[in-house]
Amino acid sequence: MQDSSLLLVEILSRRIPPVARSWLERVETLTGTGARLGAPVSEASTWFDRDRFLATFTAAVRVLGKEPLGLRAEERDELAAAGIAGAIEGRGLDELGRVTMLVQVSRRLPAPELELLLRVCYEQGDGRERQALLRALPFLVEAERFVPLAVEACRTNELPVFEAITCENPYPAAYFPDLNFNQMVLKAMFIGVALARIVGLDRRRSSELARMAEDFASERRAAGRSVPADIGLLSLDHERERATRIPE
Repeated sequence: MQDSSLLLVEILSRRIPPVARSWLERVETLTGTGARLGAPVSEASTWFDRDRFLATFTAAVRVLGKEPLGLRAEERDELAAAGIAGAIEGRGLDELGRVTMLVQVSRRLPAPELELLLRVCYEQGDGRERQALLRALPFLVEAERFVPLAVEACRTNELPVFEAITCENPYPAAYFPDLNFNQMVLKAMFIGVALARIVGLDRRRSSELARMAEDFASERRAAGRSVPADIGLLSLDHERERATRIPE
């Protein structure tokens, strides 16, 4: 299987404007790729310049633009084989650039420094920067270390940021504790995010989540408010009903 960070660089390189080549070269230097790729991780802090990384991360939208990616069939297949299709499918070029930066640097930066970097990126970043960071989480080294940051992101009032961690993102289902996953699902239902967009919901469905959903529905009915049409996806009987349904 091809190295995921190198695959992202390849796809980015095919689309990057000629005037942005210097930006990509700077990324390769800042993330320790190229000649430094084989160096021990313990040496990372001797070369990593966090301020320059943050400036380059922020500059991605200005340099690359927001044009949506149009992946070719072979690229989509390569991404799927590497398990990272969800990172960039349908996203803007600036998001691909930022995801690439984070995936690469996670391969080289010691865990404590990487945690601090992501925290600073999230707290100082705008909405698009936060979205890219959250979509990159499943593909980072030792991804489970970033659960507190991802859980915090679920509390946001910015819908695009909430969707970045909740929708088409395998991270919550893979790493969230039950309580945090259930709270995320209920918030999605409350604000009208389609539950079908939550990756791994079938696997994480539980009696507790079903109970919470029924309590939510009861409160809505008592208040004379509508109940989300897809709430049935949280029922423990959903899979059994679907399996026994007779095709038309």
